[in-house]
Amino acid sequence: MSNIYKAFENKKAFIPFVTGGDPDLETTKNLLIAMEKAGADLIEIGIPFSDPIAEGPVIQEASQRALAAGCTTDKLFDMVKEARQRVKIPMVFMTYINPVYTYGKERFMKHCVECGIDGIIVPDLPYEEKGELSGVCEEYGIDLISLIAPTSHERIRMIAKEAKGFVYCVSSLGVTGVRSEIKTDVAKMVEMVKEANNIPAAIGFGISTPEQAKKMASVSDGAIVGSAIVKIVAKYGKECIPEVEKYVKEMKAAVEGN
Repeated sequence: MSNIYKAFENKKAFIPFVTGGDPDLETTKNLLIAMEKAGADLIEIGIPFSDPIAEGPVIQEASQRALAAGCTTDKLFDMVKEARQRVKIPMVFMTYINPVYTYGKERFMKHCVECGIDGIIVPDLPYEEKGELSGVCEEYGIDLISLIAPTSHERIRMIAKEAKGFVYCVSSLGVTGVRSEIKTDVAKMVEMVKEANNIPAAIGFGISTPEQAKKMASVSDGAIVGSAIVKIVAKYGKECIPEVEKYVKEMKAAVEGN
């Protein structure tokens, strides 16, 4: 059974995202530890990339800051390995296909295993091409997490049927970012996922307030929040830990309906 399932066992999951290496790797390591302490159930770590097409300006800028501060994929693996000595919850990488290929698929997965990464999310890998990575992921026991967008109605069941770990339901079209309201019928998306596969489904893209998190978690298995956290990191830099911890506590309480 996938380690990722543990994040959803008998509870609604709160899943924060941070960009690895922003503002520096030491701060990211302390953030991972602090977010688990604050109640996070699973953490997504973005591998900084010069051309992150699914991301809005907030996460793009975080990627640029991390790269400018000297973050590399190798350094990120080393940092996660250190953090893993203290962090017990599942952790996944959010990356793009290009960095994985550049690094070498086998080598990338091998290092994921060595540093305790449980899965990867690759937003620019379409379902039709997932064979490019699914074999090597399976070989190393890394879950290749599927994204499902609101446009892909007839595709939802097809994608969900083969999904691993959890299904990432994209709440809105376009890039990541903070939105004032979410109009997509996410409940219907989640329902279709569940009809195809008994797998956890979490909702992400555009969630920033406790009210939104509560609403999204009420129709799914959890809420994913990225840009709102990355904004806090951008604002406070190396002093961001207590602020992020406070925010994660609030959001975790909200997804649990409190």
